[in-house]
Amino acid sequence: MFTVTPNGDNRVDIELNGDIDADIMRQALDDLAEHSANISGGKMLYTVKDFHWPSLGAIGVEFSRLPSLFSLAFKFKKAAVVTDEKWIKTVSGFKGVVIPGMEIKAFSLDQVAEAEAWLAQEKIENA
Repeated sequence: MFTVTPNGDNRVDIELNGDIDADIMRQALDDLAEHSANISGGKMLYTVKDFHWPSLGAIGVEFSRLPSLFSLAFKFKKAAVVTDEKWIKTVSGFKGVVIPGMEIKAFSLDQVAEAEAWLAQEKIENA
């Protein structure tokens, strides 16, 4: 499952859980583009519960859309990544360095309230 849900005017919530094939990836990226179209300086809550590597077809779909994904990334200023996967938390920190102007912070699955509170703060810590 890979779902993208709008949450207010300037935020999207993304959830990754379980298997992701090419069709699921295609639909999720379409939803992300649609729900992010009018966002500027947005926020994202990214929840990863039971991560399974995407299928080869899903990875192909993602690679084919890299240019549009990069432009979408610049619509967001903050992203909270909620997961218990240590390696995903580590990678989240690197993405914050790779995407200028975006602050990314990782939280454990039992810290959803803290992640929500951090996203609600208007101050960008690394700007």
